[in-house]
Amino acid sequence: MKIRPARHHCRPWNPRIARLACALVLLLNLSPGHSQAPESPVPPGTTPVAGVEPEQVPSAPPAVAAAGDLRMQRVAGGDGHGFIIAPDGGLWAWGANEWGQLGDGTRTDRLTPVQVLTGGTAVATGALHTLALKTDGSLWAWGVNRSGELGNGTGVDRLTPVQVLTGVTAVAVGAHHTMALKADGRLWAWGANEKGQLGDGTTTDRLAPVQVLTGVAAVAASGWHSLALKTDGSLWAWGINESGQLGDGTATDRHRPVQVLAAGVAGVAAGAWHTLAFKTDGSLWAWGVNGFGQLGDGTTTDRLGPVQVTTEVAALAAGLNHSLAIKTDGSLWAWGWNQHGELGDGTTTDRPNPILVRTGVAAVAAGAHHTLTIDTQGDLWAWGANEKGQLGNGRTTACLSPVRILLPPDNPQDLQRIAAGEYRSLAIGTDGVLWVWGQDADDPPEAGVRRVQIRGRALAVAAGWRHGLAIQTDDSLWAWGWNRYGQLGDGTTTKRPTPVQVLDGVAAVAAGTYHTLAVTTDGRLLAWGNNWDGQLGDGTTTDRSSPVEVLSGAAAVAAGSGHSLALKTDGSLWAWGWNKYGQLGDGSTTDQPTPGLILTEVAAVAVGWGHSLALKTDGSLWAWGHNAYGQLGDGTTTDRASPVQVLTGVKAVTSAWYHTLALKTDATLWAWGDNEHGQLGDGTNTDRSIPTRVLGAVAAAAVGMNHSLARKTDGSLWAWGRNLRRQLGDGTSSERRSPVRVVVVVP
Repeated sequence: MKIRPARHHCRPWNPRIARLACALVLLLNLSPGHSQAPESPVPPGTTPVAGVEPEQVPSAPPAVAAAGDLRMQRVAGGDGHGFIIAPDGGLWAWGANEWGQLGDGTRTDRLTPVQVLTGGTAVATGALHTLALKTDGSLWAWGVNRSGELGNGTGVDRLTPVQVLTGVTAVAVGAHHTMALKADGRLWAWGANEKGQLGDGTTTDRLAPVQVLTGVAAVAASGWHSLALKTDGSLWAWGINESGQLGDGTATDRHRPVQVLAAGVAGVAAGAWHTLAFKTDGSLWAWGVNGFGQLGDGTTTDRLGPVQVTTEVAALAAGLNHSLAIKTDGSLWAWGWNQHGELGDGTTTDRPNPILVRTGVAAVAAGAHHTLTIDTQGDLWAWGANEKGQLGNGRTTACLSPVRILLPPDNPQDLQRIAAGEYRSLAIGTDGVLWVWGQDADDPPEAGVRRVQIRGRALAVAAGWRHGLAIQTDDSLWAWGWNRYGQLGDGTTTKRPTPVQVLDGVAAVAAGTYHTLAVTTDGRLLAWGNNWDGQLGDGTTTDRSSPVEVLSGAAAVAAGSGHSLALKTDGSLWAWGWNKYGQLGDGSTTDQPTPGLILTEVAAVAVGWGHSLALKTDGSLWAWGHNAYGQLGDGTTTDRASPVQVLTGVKAVTSAWYHTLALKTDATLWAWGDNEHGQLGDGTNTDRSIPTRVLGAVAAAAVGMNHSLARKTDGSLWAWGRNLRRQLGDGTSSERRSPVRVVVVVP
């Protein structure tokens, strides 16, 4: 039998785009939604650049609306703050909070994201107040309420969310007023009304919702004006009009809706004093104030009526004095005011014409002086003013170019925040710093917690037998450790005690015993290292010290001792390499040097030394391969050459040498398989052939050769199992049969 330890690093396939790619200040197709731009490669991230301190201008964030598929905005930017809804519906907030606009129960500014509520599907924010729509159609509000902007019938500010309405499908927020669209097409408004922005024919503030229009498909609001897109494609506007922002050819304020465009409108965005709309043919039209070129028509001349700007537009956003558009090819264009770097082109030069900023963009939102985007990989990027921490990158200096913003770990992707090797454990801190503890053969006897010196912030980590890999926030891949078979991928077989850069543009990585797999941002699967059993998948058994391409369309990978698995973006699972115990799942025990199709409708994958696991999209967990210790979890110790179902209600899975951990949707952690060193955490040394509950309130888990790690929902780290080399991090070398809390004190 081959005595090869196993390690995997799985990045579960999680089409975050389908859940995250709708922006507040973006969106096509129904203020609730957008039609997504096609995917394209995402350029490498950029670094922050110190900029001028943004001028304090009283302002309201922009808003957009569009008509279509009833999906909602998932990212929003305010005057000095921002929001994003994570795939699990958690709403996260950061930035200015002196009026409680973040909703976290305090008035403390936040430089990094904090969670506010759960079950969110849309968010919109004004100058000092915020609204969130939940999946059940309930509308919640918090922040300043001096003019009734929360709509709860009082004038009392709220530091935490209060429910306002039910049956809501879309929401838009101006400086101090709010608009809500119900499922029956009726539009309701409340809050400040000094310029007639509520559209009820008066200038009286309203503490509770009043009905304004019927037959509405989408709504947008900004400083002191509002817009509604009707189901017939006509666009209506009301409120302040001193700069022509209503687009009716006059500069007269309107206290009731007036028609601006008769038909063919697909989406609209409202800046502080200007308005943007795109039609069903993709043409972009703009009107209102233009002192900084925010209309994009090549001039700085104000316009009282719509003028055409560009074509092939799929989504819009408008800030205080800057504008953004996503085109149908996924490219992002920006124009207008740029004093704080809100255009993201690396300068502070105003632009009267649209300029290309990024490609591969799925959603965009604009704050007063900053911009937020979600790319087609589901990652959040920000740039512009940052004096209140509104970019969410933990700093208060402006960024003239896009920087990636890291949310606290969530759901299956949490598995990449902690990793375990033979005798080592690794964890990425909330600041992106990568730490390691435990001892390998080359470590001094009393080696404690050490920082892994990569160039920037770590995003994901994987651990092999005695080599490690980390993906940075700029998508570069770094490797260190043993390299006898070329498993580092640097073109040599030289051991590296410190990280060396291997690749750029990496989205996921997995480490086997002596081989490595990586998925690039364009979906190519690359492999290198030991290839005795064809585990690289290139049709040979030749070791490779540099990456070789294996297949395309990959989303996630997992690497065992001598076999590999890849999950494609279509949910199909492919396997190759060593197959003595049926670990490829193809019904045979014959090694395969090239990928073969095993399953469909798969969401995540994990592997052990000689066994494999697949989590399907319905939450069922399937296992196959080596089963001498019950590591398949099917109640037997019989090897399986084809997948057998083990559990239901699973949301993440991880495995190593001979044991497996599964995280259920109720946040309970289950374990089975080899338990010689207490690595199952059930208080015994008894092997388990069926899943056994270990912990509750778990957010993520990782396994090493004979030890296990879990991060709980409160952020605490727990460890158990073998501890000969201090890999548990509890300050001892004593084996632990039950989870112990680990406080990793970094130097």
